[in-house]
Amino acid sequence: MLPSIDRCCLAADVVRPRAVKARYTADIAALCDDYLAEKAAKAVTEQARVAARTALETYRDGVFPAYQTAINLYLQKFGAGFQVAAANTRGGPTCTYSVVINNVPVPVAGGTPAPGTPSFRNTLSAGDRNTLALAFFFATLDQDPDLADKVVVIDDPITSLDNHRSLTTVQEMRRLATKAGQLIVLSHPKAFLCTIWERADTSLRSAMEITRDGTGSTIRACVVHHDCITGHDRRHALLRDYLESSSADSRQVAEAIRPVLEAFVRVAYPEHFAPGDMLGKFVNLSRQRIGTPQQILDGPRTQELDDLLEYANKFHHDTNRAWETEVINDGQLVDLVKRALAFAMTSRLFSWTMLSLSDHDKCLWNATRPSMLYSNWMGRCWSSIRKPGTGSGLWSGACR
Repeated sequence: MLPSIDRCCLAADVVRPRAVKARYTADIAALCDDYLAEKAAKAVTEQARVAARTALETYRDGVFPAYQTAINLYLQKFGAGFQVAAANTRGGPTCTYSVVINNVPVPVAGGTPAPGTPSFRNTLSAGDRNTLALAFFFATLDQDPDLADKVVVIDDPITSLDNHRSLTTVQEMRRLATKAGQLIVLSHPKAFLCTIWERADTSLRSAMEITRDGTGSTIRACVVHHDCITGHDRRHALLRDYLESSSADSRQVAEAIRPVLEAFVRVAYPEHFAPGDMLGKFVNLSRQRIGTPQQILDGPRTQELDDLLEYANKFHHDTNRAWETEVINDGQLVDLVKRALAFAMTSRLFSWTMLSLSDHDKCLWNATRPSMLYSNWMGRCWSSIRKPGTGSGLWSGACR
């Protein structure tokens, strides 16, 4: 009988050959081959992961600073009182942005802040948050190498923005339109859309509007030009069209005479005709100052304005209770329209400042309708003439 220790050794020697034999049976051999293949694949995957992490870290080191610089440049253009700072707090290819206000970093994203601590929710106004979003958006587009093939859609970008930031937004969108494949801007304020429309390439721009169609809505072409001109421009065009074709409604023309005169006088004599003043008050003031150093209009021009106003008042409810039924004579209306347009073109007050070429003495000369040559520029004219009665002196003035 063999000792027990020998029996154990013999049993162990038998197990291994049996295991080797089982390893190479058809069923077990297939499983072992699969295991070895998976193990080799895992090693390849780990190598790829290391390579990907290295590539992402390289990308992060190159891209995140560029994004930060681009975002801050846009924030500077928008006149924002803050900037952004990027920080890699997780040690990987990720980045966390903070808004830096008065040298205090405030995380853009995060959980609920502790009471009394600054957070993104309580440090920026709605306009500032929208400004930050636009800066991120424009900076992202700048980094897109395929931007020329992209369609960019911007929806109501000037919400809560002040005038300066609204103008900057318009300017940046104009530049964006030259880089992107197509730019679509959606907005409610017509004045904002007109600002974009007026300086856009006429061969590339188009405008559409969403309008009610029964119980639904439809998209149709719209004429933006109608929303780009002022009420004064429309009324002035109405008077001119009436003289040229008589196609305009005569009552609308008669009603437009007084607003046209008011708009002209308000621009020509703002110190004497403030917003809210009545034109009759201006006429009385002008009449009182005739022949004085403070003269506004001379006698004939004051009387002409008074005559025009007397007719125009017939077609306004505040000066004529029967204004809607006032009889209109076409010949009389044509004459009054001609006179109103002529008044707005010729009744000008010139303030001249003379600079003597010899002694540089300065003096002020007020004259009504001096004989001169002038060129109109944006409703004002700049000119130079010689001092009346002398052969020297350079006179320059602004026509209002």
